[in-house]
Amino acid sequence: MTDVSEIVARFEQFAPQNWAEKGDPVGLQLGSMQQNVHKLMVTLDVRPEVVAEAIKNNVDFIFAHHPALFRPIKKFDLAVPQNKMYSELIKHGITVYAAHTNLDNANGGMNDWLAGLLELTDTEILLPQREERLLKLAVFVPKDSAETVRNALTEAGAGTIGEYRDCSYTISGTGRFTPQADANPTIGNLLEPTEVSEDKIEVVFSYNLLSKIMRTMRAVHPYEEPAFDLFPIMESGVKYGMGRVGDLKDTMTISEFAEYCKTKFKVEHLRVVTADPTREIKRIAILGGSGGQFYTDALRKKADVYVTGDISYHTGHDIIASGLTAIDPGHHIEQVCKPQLQRLFKQWNNEYGWQIEVMQSEINTDPFMFI
Repeated sequence: MTDVSEIVARFEQFAPQNWAEKGDPVGLQLGSMQQNVHKLMVTLDVRPEVVAEAIKNNVDFIFAHHPALFRPIKKFDLAVPQNKMYSELIKHGITVYAAHTNLDNANGGMNDWLAGLLELTDTEILLPQREERLLKLAVFVPKDSAETVRNALTEAGAGTIGEYRDCSYTISGTGRFTPQADANPTIGNLLEPTEVSEDKIEVVFSYNLLSKIMRTMRAVHPYEEPAFDLFPIMESGVKYGMGRVGDLKDTMTISEFAEYCKTKFKVEHLRVVTADPTREIKRIAILGGSGGQFYTDALRKKADVYVTGDISYHTGHDIIASGLTAIDPGHHIEQVCKPQLQRLFKQWNNEYGWQIEVMQSEINTDPFMFI
């Protein structure tokens, strides 16, 4: 039986929690990481109607983009619809997990999906990119325990390099030590110099796994005091960041591009912020969600148009004054995550033999109606 923790562990190889923006409440929202999963539902938002849909479909795990708990609950008054929703989730044993800005920052995640909808080419990260911090552990293990330690480290998440898993390197040699009077040696006798045939196992892992990797190493290592080295690795981590910028296949006018966005994002209306709708454009920046404040990054990347949601009145004036054009198709275009997350979880379901059913919410959670 597959539980939430196993599914989340695989997802967080794709979009680690520490890639989220500071203060973003990603991760477990409600429920238990040990919840057995028979049916998983992906959704953009966790709203009462979405929870009712999950209950109707016997879902036991909701995986959402937007966190259900942005703010702490001060009083659990069930007259409040959101609190009643939490009560229903608990009552029906449904666990909720959210991947928000870590999914926005992930390579192959939200902003790549949006750029893909617009068929942008030669895309690059829009906001200043970041680099994952990597460490390398070199641990010395007696030969007859080497396979056990190596397998435990890779199971804990070490040994992932790009698209390769279970990566490690072994060097054989001789370890020497003299157990002192208060020692409890696995090999050798007190106060006697000892030589042991050992393997030096080297594995690379992300900094956010440091505590887990070290706990694992100590738990499975046969020595009372494991010998190991730990090194930072420079300029080798995955580069990630928010937003994308790239080129359209063909030049369009701003008016033509606005119609193109309506078709691609399946929206009936959008807002255009421009001084000249007839101007021809080709280079497009896009950032899912509420990204008006980052229009200067679109300028820095020499974009002709910036596509994002929730542009405010005064920011719109600033965008026009800067010479940039902006398209605001709304926050809800992030619904692209539903089919894409379903695709990912179905892929992993087949790869790891989870035997879970994966569905996407059919509820439209866009709060806006245009009349």
